[in-house]
Amino acid sequence: MSRRAPRPVSMSIQSLADDLAPQTLLARVQRVWKAAVGEALAAEATPTGESGGTLRVTCSSSVWAQELDLMSGEIRAQLNAKLGGEEVLALRCSAAPPRRWASEG
Repeated sequence: MSRRAPRPVSMSIQSLADDLAPQTLLARVQRVWKAAVGEALAAEATPTGESGGTLRVTCSSSVWAQELDLMSGEIRAQLNAKLGGEEVLALRCSAAPPRRWASEG
């Protein structure tokens, strides 16, 4: 009787994470975001909400928000391809409010 090689623990962890993750459109988009848009864009923008197929994306600056608005058709196509259907209908991009310095009251 031969012994099978052990399965990598990463497979079990990924399976568990998929089972525990919420099955909302926002959660599914957040799981594929980096793969769909690339590391550079994912570092500057994060999907933060969804309503009726409109994905809200919070960007690090107004320049990035405008850039994503211009690229929204391409981003939607990439996301929907990763999701396997036409689920993301529109993007609404905005800039994150500026952070306050610790010395400010």
